[in-house]
Amino acid sequence: MSSSPSGGPRKLAAIASARLIVVFARLLTGVRAIWAGSTPKAEQTLYFANHTSHGDFVLLWATLPPDLRALTRPVAGQDYWEASALRRFIGQDVFNALMIRRDGGAAGGGTPNPVEQMTEALRSGDSLIMFPEGTRNTGDETLLPLKSGLFHLARAFPQVRLVPVWIENLKRVLPKGTLVPIPLACTVRYGTPLRLADGEDKAAFIARARAAMLDLRPEYDKAEDPAP
Repeated sequence: MSSSPSGGPRKLAAIASARLIVVFARLLTGVRAIWAGSTPKAEQTLYFANHTSHGDFVLLWATLPPDLRALTRPVAGQDYWEASALRRFIGQDVFNALMIRRDGGAAGGGTPNPVEQMTEALRSGDSLIMFPEGTRNTGDETLLPLKSGLFHLARAFPQVRLVPVWIENLKRVLPKGTLVPIPLACTVRYGTPLRLADGEDKAAFIARARAAMLDLRPEYDKAEDPAP
């Protein structure tokens, strides 16, 4: 399992920063976790959630029990979280994030693609927070099509719990291009773990995973769906 920041003042600063981030997230958003179809367990887990803001993994991470936070690494965009010394400290030392290249890795350059990086992290025993849409959803669509990476990980690691998650309202708290967050209540809903069924193909599994995420939305949100 990946190690946490080692030794001395930097580690102490990371621990203090983590506590402050959790407190700030709760004060700003009033966030609450709803475990609708599962309970927190100290088992290797892949949490897969909708993605509308850079703060998504922060909110999900903050709602996990402290013992699970220590075992769980958010999957984060390297270009964003390594753009400055402060972001790099928060991403690497506070969250122990798995930094990925969002361009999928340079062709022929030896850089692993995101699925390869997540595969290695899961193989080492980490739990992960991932966003199967592959990019932030900044438009009006409720949920972008899911990428195939979730299927490949489910097939490679049948022992890992796959927990769907829906993050509600964070897009309104931190709209794209906004520097100052808008205080607004947020909810993180955890659903029933999924498993890849015997003989289930990629299209069927991805459709089932997408439906599991959408089913976690509050009723008022579902009511806005267009009629079939």
